[in-house]
Amino acid sequence: MGDPKRFRKKYETPLQRWNKTAIETEKVLVRDFGLKNKQEILIANSFLRRYKNIAKKLIALTSSQAEKERAQVLDKLFRQGFLPQSASLDQILGLELKDILERRLQSQIVRKGLARTMKQARQFVTHRHILVGNKEITSPSFLVSRAEESVITFKTVSPFAVEEHPERMKIIAEPAEEEKPVKGTRKTAATEKKTMETESVPAAPVEE
Repeated sequence: MGDPKRFRKKYETPLQRWNKTAIETEKVLVRDFGLKNKQEILIANSFLRRYKNIAKKLIALTSSQAEKERAQVLDKLFRQGFLPQSASLDQILGLELKDILERRLQSQIVRKGLARTMKQARQFVTHRHILVGNKEITSPSFLVSRAEESVITFKTVSPFAVEEHPERMKIIAEPAEEEKPVKGTRKTAATEKKTMETESVPAAPVEE
């Protein structure tokens, strides 16, 4: 069984560590979802791989027990928000890593408009400002179920519970800059003054 006090890894490392395409993709995910490091990607990827392996095994089975397990897996993934109602096992195989990362508490806070950025959402969670129902959650990677989506709030004692708090106010887009004159057509003050004087002076009469 092993030592119960020893924490076990929640993820599996890839067989090919130096894959350029995978590294570039992971950089984008870390930036878009405000992840701390790539270990969080490995955890989500292992979660996705586990359910895809289950789906592959159940597709090949036709027994009554397999049918029962198939219904349980689909119902669980529906309750967790990964699949729509009355989905099939083929849709489990179509899930992507982004679908898992979108269900993280950090992502859901941004989607609900409680934070402006992923980084800010992570700070709210780790600094103990967020409640899911009546439970204080301090892990940004907590997977939010469908039932928990509507009960994500700030703690009543948190200063961010007030919508008028400066950190929660939406950033107003800056007005567009005035169009700059095309190079070569800009007039200096002296040139404009000289032009005005020239236009104001009446033309000399033509001698007959």
